[in-house]
Amino acid sequence: MDRISRLPVGIIESILCFLPIQEAARTSILSKEWRYHWLKIPKLEFIQDILQESTDVAEPSVLEQLFDGPSERKEMTSRCKLFYAIYQVLLMHQGPIHDFTIHMYVDRSCVEIDHILLHLLKKNTVKILKLDLYGNYTLPSSLFSLHQLTDLYLNGSVIDNLPSFTGFSSLTTLNLQEVYISEKALRRLLLSCPLLKRLTVDSDDSTIDVDGDSKLADFMECLPVIEYLSIWVSFYGCFIPLPGKVSTTLVHLKYLRVECLPFGHICSLPFLVLLIRSAPNIEKLKLEVAEDHLDDVERVLFRYFVGAS
Repeated sequence: MDRISRLPVGIIESILCFLPIQEAARTSILSKEWRYHWLKIPKLEFIQDILQESTDVAEPSVLEQLFDGPSERKEMTSRCKLFYAIYQVLLMHQGPIHDFTIHMYVDRSCVEIDHILLHLLKKNTVKILKLDLYGNYTLPSSLFSLHQLTDLYLNGSVIDNLPSFTGFSSLTTLNLQEVYISEKALRRLLLSCPLLKRLTVDSDDSTIDVDGDSKLADFMECLPVIEYLSIWVSFYGCFIPLPGKVSTTLVHLKYLRVECLPFGHICSLPFLVLLIRSAPNIEKLKLEVAEDHLDDVERVLFRYFVGAS
């Protein structure tokens, strides 16, 4: 018996979580004791490029039952083989799934992803969910029934509407990358996350359907306990016209990150200044701008903050 095999089962499963799923599956050939360890790991990550390499070149003796099926299966398209592999893992998996990631290119309507989310909903154990789905995939209602989520990362998705959404009462981290959503749905989503501490919105006003009714104070009221906020400054387009000042303060905000300062727009800097002045306890401010605009940033910030005082 080797030293690794003598480790507690929980530690072995934690080690396997650091391996790509196909590498973790390969440990099943080590011995009878290792045959089922990988089926109990609480973290599953499916990355399209890596999985496709495995389905094409994996040794049949190692992963045949996981990634290959009968002869007709071998004639499937790479997409079908990819989802077949994911389905096999989910069907064989034992125990809870706490951390789940999918990174792939999909269609706007992808029933395979719908089925996967329904499976996770039945398990009802996922706390961290990452969906990098390039292709403007419309998220199904089942996603918004995963009430136990603490961390949600969405990239390249569409939030069409929230018909029966009752909230993510445990969510503390929300990351929206190029997510197409309406102002109304965004406000409802944020208001339904009372414990939200970390918010990233890397989606500008071209991906947010602006209805013209939002105010900066409304946005800030959605974030009563926010500590970390990262946004594209063009996000200000959702709140034009800007008020002279706002009464709501982000008293818990300590870290503010703002990307892509467009100095050509008259509202970008006033929006930034309003946001900073509404965070009295901020400890770190990170501005990401083009190198040729750095002198302008220094001059403008000096005028707003040093000159004004």
